[in-house]
Amino acid sequence: MTGRPPVGQDGAVTDAVVFDLDGVIVDSEPVWEEVRRAYVAAHGGTWQPDTQRRLMGMSTGEWAHYLSGELGVDRTAEQVAAEVVEEMTRRYRDHVPLIDGADQVVRRLAGRWPLGLASSSPTRLIEAALAATGLTDAFGATLSTEQTERGKPAPDVYLSVAGRLGVDPARCAAVEDSSNGVRSAAAAGMRVVAVPHGSYPLDPDAARLATVTLGAIGELTPELVDGLG
Repeated sequence: MTGRPPVGQDGAVTDAVVFDLDGVIVDSEPVWEEVRRAYVAAHGGTWQPDTQRRLMGMSTGEWAHYLSGELGVDRTAEQVAAEVVEEMTRRYRDHVPLIDGADQVVRRLAGRWPLGLASSSPTRLIEAALAATGLTDAFGATLSTEQTERGKPAPDVYLSVAGRLGVDPARCAAVEDSSNGVRSAAAAGMRVVAVPHGSYPLDPDAARLATVTLGAIGELTPELVDGLG
């Protein structure tokens, strides 16, 4: 565990915990990268060295326009979104890659706080992932960035989830894995628990925004959340 000690020095109280989905509960970022890389290659585009880092946190509309425009894919953004999501749905029907212990962590925290889910995945994939992992009923509010004006790193999805839970964003803890996700939750005023994926480390500026950084989701305990304030 790294970062500022989770001692809650401002005296604030945590009223809710908001989770990201991809990279926090399901190990789907490598699947997204594989599917989108293959799609770009199959449709005349060129994957760039920074593409995956840029894609993480984008809404469906944002990444579809990015593949169609900047990467030169010979399909409209609407076609890109539909076809990539269809392939991801097919993959999820075969197997949802639950991160070891993530479901247990969610259940433990749900016993103490209202939980929200703020995800960049399309709604249909969120529903499929939660159903497959048995976590649908653990969340009081679930929202995709395809339902907000802007994706991450903008704070829209976190602010909206806090609103749906009826809590002040400043009294929420957020659990994120990506740089854009950390930026999004921090911009919403939440205290951020970062659990970066080993293959996708946080950018330095995002790492500084995290209240605490964990090595694995299993380190996220009710006691740690209590210590955030």
